[in-house]
Amino acid sequence: MAKQYGRYGYRPVTALLNQSGWHVNHKRVERIWKREGLKVPPKQRKRGRLWLNDGSCIRLRPERPNHVWSYDFVQDRTHDGRSYRILVVIDEFTREALMLRVDRRLNSTDVVNALTDLFILRGPPEYIRSDNGPEFIAGIVRDWIAAVGAKTAYITPGSPWENGYVESFNARFRDELLNGEVFTSLKEAKVLIEQWRQHYNTIRPHSALGYRPPAPESIIPPSGSASSAALRSPTRLAAKPTMH
Repeated sequence: MAKQYGRYGYRPVTALLNQSGWHVNHKRVERIWKREGLKVPPKQRKRGRLWLNDGSCIRLRPERPNHVWSYDFVQDRTHDGRSYRILVVIDEFTREALMLRVDRRLNSTDVVNALTDLFILRGPPEYIRSDNGPEFIAGIVRDWIAAVGAKTAYITPGSPWENGYVESFNARFRDELLNGEVFTSLKEAKVLIEQWRQHYNTIRPHSALGYRPPAPESIIPPSGSASSAALRSPTRLAAKPTMH
């Protein structure tokens, strides 16, 4: 039992012995435990690896702007009861909402088109984190991400906490806007959602950023990088809209 349950001490092993029909006092087990030199091994040091053999991500933490992006879908309904979807793309390090693309239907081709717009505007990130939804694991999406030099980081199925940044954003997005607005049309939803995105990025304080807004200007990458130049140039940011 000491070998099978390596993290157990003599007291849990005593309980297991009694449950198995070996009625013995814990003091006797303790004496044998000490005589045999048994002890609970020290806790293993956590390894900082990023990937399992199957390619899924473990503890991939953002370290700088454009290091890790996350994307996900949020679903809502307009006043007439018709559903629409929102493709959410965020930068995990800056917490910036890079895109909130709204349409009645969004598939893997729309995901590629959205990423293309962002890659042209900001350059590709090193990793893109997502769940295992069909729009994200589709071959066209994986091939396009690989073609531009980025890597996919799929969370373990059924483990949304591994995609905590975008899940947290989705909760705030729904709480602060979607739950309190009635959109009479898809166009109205697009306009108001984009206005909220701009407010979120440039005005709304974020506790993880010292109560600053997650605008790109709040965390500037090292000088000389292409992304740094893009962030400093408002005209460049405005040259290509992020929504259609």
